[in-house]
Amino acid sequence: MDMPLREPTFLILAALAGEPLHGYGIIGEVAAISEGRLPLRPGTLYGALDRLVDAGLVEVHHEEIVEGRLRRYYYLSPAGDTTLVEETDRLRRNVEAAAARLRERARSARAAPRTVGGMA
Repeated sequence: MDMPLREPTFLILAALAGEPLHGYGIIGEVAAISEGRLPLRPGTLYGALDRLVDAGLVEVHHEEIVEGRLRRYYYLSPAGDTTLVEETDRLRRNVEAAAARLRERARSARAAPRTVGGMA
């Protein structure tokens, strides 16, 4: 799997870090994690799940028939867990670096002398 992960892929892996979930459960978890910012459509989700299964990051946990329809539950594989940890660490380092720069910028702005009026 390519790194860095695209946001939907990252959030799908994060959703599966808890317990095995079926498709609509994943959609709900991604919506919760992203605070509704990233709504996943079923077609997008199932395409992503197929790619994640092929990449060995997600595995099928079990299947059941509910109201005449197949419901497949997915879980994070050990490789998926490692990928999620690595990507989380990468994102955390980026956020820490950006936050440090913003703090420095704020300190510089407070320390800069202010002039009153125009040129003499």
